[in-house]
Amino acid sequence: MARILVTGGAGYIGSHTCLELLHAGHEVIVFDNLSNSCEESLIRVQKLANKALVFVKGDIRDQKGLDQVFQDHSIDAVIHFAGLKAVGESQQIPLTYFDHNIAGSVQLMQSMEKAGVFTLVFSSSATVYDEANISPLNEDMPTGMPSNNYGYTKLIVEQMLQKLAQADARWSIALLRYFNPVGAHKSGQIGEDPQGIPNNLMPYVTQVAVGRREKLSIYGNDYDTVDGTGVRDYIHVVDLANAHLCALNNRLSAQGCRAWNVGTGNGSSVLQVKNTFEQVNGVPVAFEFASRREGDVATSFADNARAIAELGWQPQFTLEDMLADSWNWQKQNPNGFN
Repeated sequence: MARILVTGGAGYIGSHTCLELLHAGHEVIVFDNLSNSCEESLIRVQKLANKALVFVKGDIRDQKGLDQVFQDHSIDAVIHFAGLKAVGESQQIPLTYFDHNIAGSVQLMQSMEKAGVFTLVFSSSATVYDEANISPLNEDMPTGMPSNNYGYTKLIVEQMLQKLAQADARWSIALLRYFNPVGAHKSGQIGEDPQGIPNNLMPYVTQVAVGRREKLSIYGNDYDTVDGTGVRDYIHVVDLANAHLCALNNRLSAQGCRAWNVGTGNGSSVLQVKNTFEQVNGVPVAFEFASRREGDVATSFADNARAIAELGWQPQFTLEDMLADSWNWQKQNPNGFN
């Protein structure tokens, strides 16, 4: 069993990954500035696991604070979630995104190198793929210049990590390219709790269903898809968390830098998600069509064969599971963790 530093571990995907790490017998140290998360998620993770983790409040841009964590704990590997992730906001304040996501990642790599820790799982995104690629997207397809600054920061960090591993054989790095994480832990104790207006489809759907928002806006109904709405690959957050464990195990006994898609390999349209949510949970979701958003492609879903073959990972949950678990979380926590 290993001692794992999880940056951004109090967030949506981070908290679910911490729980799976604890279940698997690892020791977990979370480093998070709580800018888009809260400590309550970690309190609940420890209750669910019936096991303690260490929480250090800190910012990855603070070199001293990071160095201290590596000095205080004999860390074997790092899973790096910390960063800002709102696509729209990234267009308005690009420098803030470059500072947190790019400069923060450089600080982390420097602290790791100083401490002699060279195993890293990086939380990347399918937005790094060139928009001209036709789905299913596979890891050999070219990356492109993402149309938003959030995706751009993910691409830059990926490229830095690839170059780092080429220059220094001690590094062993996994780049996990997520598709669209949804769902929540079966218990309904932890789930997605965005601050302010949600940027992602599922928390918006559940907040409309629970009465926090008036209606869902569906951006674009004139795409060349099954019903005119955008098609995406939705992946259960617990499946995604388990992919991090599989990638971690792979990298603890390998070298170099390797990318893996984490998706189900199936696309669902926004309307299909809304309608299925209503059917599974028996709750209506008011909606309206709005004009397309800049930078949205019609269809994006994964070819996940590489992760299945090389990581021994397999998605377990259906779309119906994802939508039932999302609603279970929201129903139990109408105002999120607060």
